[in-house]
This record gives sequence, structure tokens and C-alpha cells, in this order.
Amino acid sequence: MNKTIDRLYVWGFLTLLGAMSLFFFMLPNETFSENENRSLQEAPKLTWDNVWSKRFADEAELYVTDHFPFRPSWIAAKSVMEQLRLQKENNGIYYGKDGFLFEKFGEPDYAELEEYTDAMKQLAANRPGADIRFLLSPNSVGIYPEKLPWLATVYPQRQVHQYIEEKVRDQIGFLNGFDFLKPDDSGKDLFYRTDHHWTTYGAYLAYRAYAETMGWEPLAEDAFNIRTVTDSFLGSYHTRGQFGTAQPDSVQVYEPKQPVETEMYIADTDETRNRIYDDSFLEKKDKYSYFQGGVHALVILKSRLAAGQADLEKLLLIKDSYAHSMVPFLTNHVREIHMIDIRYYNGSISDYMEQNGIDNALLLFNTSTFVEERGLLKLKY
Repeated sequence: MNKTIDRLYVWGFLTLLGAMSLFFFMLPNETFSENENRSLQEAPKLTWDNVWSKRFADEAELYVTDHFPFRPSWIAAKSVMEQLRLQKENNGIYYGKDGFLFEKFGEPDYAELEEYTDAMKQLAANRPGADIRFLLSPNSVGIYPEKLPWLATVYPQRQVHQYIEEKVRDQIGFLNGFDFLKPDDSGKDLFYRTDHHWTTYGAYLAYRAYAETMGWEPLAEDAFNIRTVTDSFLGSYHTRGQFGTAQPDSVQVYEPKQPVETEMYIADTDETRNRIYDDSFLEKKDKYSYFQGGVHALVILKSRLAAGQADLEKLLLIKDSYAHSMVPFLTNHVREIHMIDIRYYNGSISDYMEQNGIDNALLLFNTSTFVEERGLLKLKY
């Protein structure tokens, strides 16, 4: 009897292993995961250099992991099991109160932070006549710590902001997001509940704070027609956490009642568009990419502002994706905005400013990205 059961176990295991192997080779490979909003690992190239450097083994492991048969179903099943255990954390995402999802935030490496702030100060030293400012936005976990689940521990982002401000304030104008991103009685969310970005309302508050420091008169909220473009946005936190009970967010666009025509040139693809929004992303998982069509290394926006309407001729915006929902507000004040994503642009920032006659720069980042972005070291050159 025991031998029969053992044989059943062995043959059952071999059958399952054979079936999964068959599915692995027969099912079509996908290059992009819509659910996870990321590119999947390509098949590794078998070369001597790759084998010697262990790159082939590493990429092979990632390839098998990314293309494992029925992977989305396994991920969803894991999430369901975690929730049945009443666990409030999955894949580094907390399920908080009022439907908010939060990313774990641990103590950053302060030695690295000093490297990043030194690089920023070096940029200011390289361009002594330029007006360079730095807007640092906290993440939702920094603004709404009271909504975290019981016993969840995170490092205070406010403390990180204080450290950075002390390092840069003598050379760079620092805008602390904690000073203007404050929950109020309006009931408007400053951050999406299922995504890591600020909402368009949060971006509006950041625009208003920056405009005021520049001596401009920011447009009041009632100068815009505020329109909801989608109410089915499940963002990056939902993708990672896979909490099935999370409710989707709404995405709004602020359209000025006195429209400004803006032309967008995407250097990556040598493409020019006459609109800064991409409606096609409203039908996809990554709905935040509705703003400018997602991430690009270099984008140039040119706005047709009437004589006397422009507060600034040119602005260099060195940024992460938080800037995408804020830059439409800036087009009401600046004729020409050059947006550089430091993660993908490899040229000299100082040279770019000189070659394009730019004397004003805004660095705009969120805290979670800033503390881990080694690309910031490019600012030195």
C-alpha cells in the first residue's frame, strides 16, 4: 500500500513537472506584463562572455521566473492566501486604512544621500549664474502615516527631507513638499490610493508653491475645467500588492479655461505631437502615462504664450515621473520647457543648459525615487 502511494506521488510529481515544462515551451512569450506594468526578461544570449561573467545564469533565472506558465494566476493566488491570513503586507506594500496602499520605506543610506546632494551642489557650481531649485515631494506613506496598518513601521520621510534641506539650502532653493502637501477638509486626495504618484490636485499644489517662489501669480483652481478622464486606475502599489479588494482611483485633468497651445517634441523617437496628453493609455494598465505618454529621456515643450503672458522663456526640468502631472500647469507660464529624466539621459546637464541658453532649472523628485537614484550623480558633469 505504501509503495503504491509513493509511486502515485512520484508519477504525479513527474507528470506535473513535464506538463509545466511543456507549457513553458509551448505558450507564447510576452515581452510586456500589462498587469505588472513592466518589460519582461528577454531570452538570455549564450556567449562565452555571458557565461564567464555569470550574466547568462542570472538572466536565465529571471527569464524562467518572468515566463513561468500561468504566472499572473500564481501571483494572484499568493495574494489571496496572504489576505486570508489577514496579512496587511504583500511584496513590500501595506494595505492601510481608507483603501490606501503604501510602500514600505526604510532608513536610507545617508552616505549615498550626501553623494546625491553633493552632485546637485556641483551642478549649481558649474552654472554659477543659473537659478536652480529643488522640489522634493514625500510619498503617501510620509503624508498619511496614521493610515498605516497596526504595527507597520516606516522610517519618517520628514527626517530625510530635513537632512537634504540642510545639505543644499545654501546653494539651491529647496521646496519641501511637507510644507504645501497637507491634508485639509476639502476631501481631495493628495496621492492616489493605489499608486505611488501624487494626484493632479497634489501636482496643482506643488505647481502653486513653485510659482509663488518664482514670483509668478499661479492660476486659481477655478481658472481650470477639472475633468475626470478615468475612474478605473489601479496603479503601481496595486500591481505589487495584488490586494483584490482595493478600489480603483480616478484620474483628473485640469484644463485651463483660457487654453494654451503646446507642442511636444520627444527626442527619443524624434517625434512631435500637438498635445501633451495620450488618451491611448486610458485603455491600459498604466493610466498615469496619460500625462505625456509616459517616460522619455528628453522632451521639449513649446507653448504659444501671448506677449507679456510668459513669466519665463526657458526652464530645464530634471525630474522623475511626478513631474508629468505638474508640467501642464507650468506651460501657462513658460514658453519652452526642457524635461530631462536623469535615469535615461546620459549627456552633460551643464553643457545642455549652456548650449540651449537655459538659466533656470527645477529638480523635481519624490522621496522614494531620490534616495535610491544613482543617476543623480550625472548632475556633476
